Amino acid sequence: MADIALRGVRKFYGKVQVTHDVSLDFASGSFVVILGPSGCGKSTLLRMVAGLEEISGGEISIDGRVVNDLEPRERGCAMVFQNYALYPHMSVAENIGYALKVAGVAKHERATRIAKVAETLGLAEYLDRKPGQLSGGQRQRVAMGRAMIREPKVFLFDEPLSNLDAKLRVQMRIEIRKLHNRLGATSIFVTHDQVEAMTLADTLVVMNAGHVEQVGTPSDVYRHPASRFVAGFIGSPPMNLIPVRVVSDSEVELGGARLQAGVHGLPVGQKVTLGIRPEDVAIGQGGCAMDVEFVEELGASRLLHGKLGGAEMVVQVGASEMAAPGTLAFDLPPSSLHFFDIDSGKRLGE
Repeated sequence: MADIALRGVRKFYGKVQVTHDVSLDFASGSFVVILGPSGCGKSTLLRMVAGLEEISGGEISIDGRVVNDLEPRERGCAMVFQNYALYPHMSVAENIGYALKVAGVAKHERATRIAKVAETLGLAEYLDRKPGQLSGGQRQRVAMGRAMIREPKVFLFDEPLSNLDAKLRVQMRIEIRKLHNRLGATSIFVTHDQVEAMTLADTLVVMNAGHVEQVGTPSDVYRHPASRFVAGFIGSPPMNLIPVRVVSDSEVELGGARLQAGVHGLPVGQKVTLGIRPEDVAIGQGGCAMDVEFVEELGASRLLHGKLGGAEMVVQVGASEMAAPGTLAFDLPPSSLHFFDIDSGKRLGE
């Protein structure tokens, strides 16, 4: 196991800056997920930790040692890629043990370690097969086995589940988390899928346009988003975000109606963005109403889609509630409201 520290890490491609002074600490043995949309710099950051990309500025240390100038093989990291990167002409056993063969490990020891890794990953009966004879999930496990056999201090996962179907993704999420619990190595997992991020992470890092927007536990990030971007990116469906105007210390105006809200310290007349999770809306008689345009059936629950104050609004209800479009009356509980600066997008006072 190893702790990892990034200090002011920057990356330029020509004049284009893709990561901006990223400073992060990853505790030894933790499972960290870096989440963000395509192009936000998350994979570039991972590749810089691995040594596959040179950093343009800042410092990266692994287990207390600065690794800026070290080759990838000297950093004690093993990487699992999105495209598996298996040798098609080699058997499963040969793919898993290739790094040991290159390192000159004796054949008998290689066979023992290959068998152990294959047993851990449920691949023992496939050792003689070629990658082309395996399913997508099995090929991904072979790629993980190839990384595991090196007994690294750090596992790096670059969107390893993107090529799998929905059912396999769920299965592999469980397998990866179980593997981490058994091995205890520090793991960094990059994804654009917020469900993967929420279910896997001990620590969640949300990135946007090369900047770190928020770091915290999945629960903290979900319940206390640091910015409008995080609020709208995390959650399925995401948080409702509605422009409102402050009318007093305890009220905001929304579409001509006044709502109770704790907005102490904000000047009267200031426009802010109000946020509320779809599941936090209180259904029934209340000060708000919207015309439900359509109902999305999810089995265990329903999503009601409409508009409030000119903004798109989604309300989550139980499977037995509101089965058809109509007018929905509801309250927005003050304790469930979030407020964000309308210009910077940053979260306003608790």
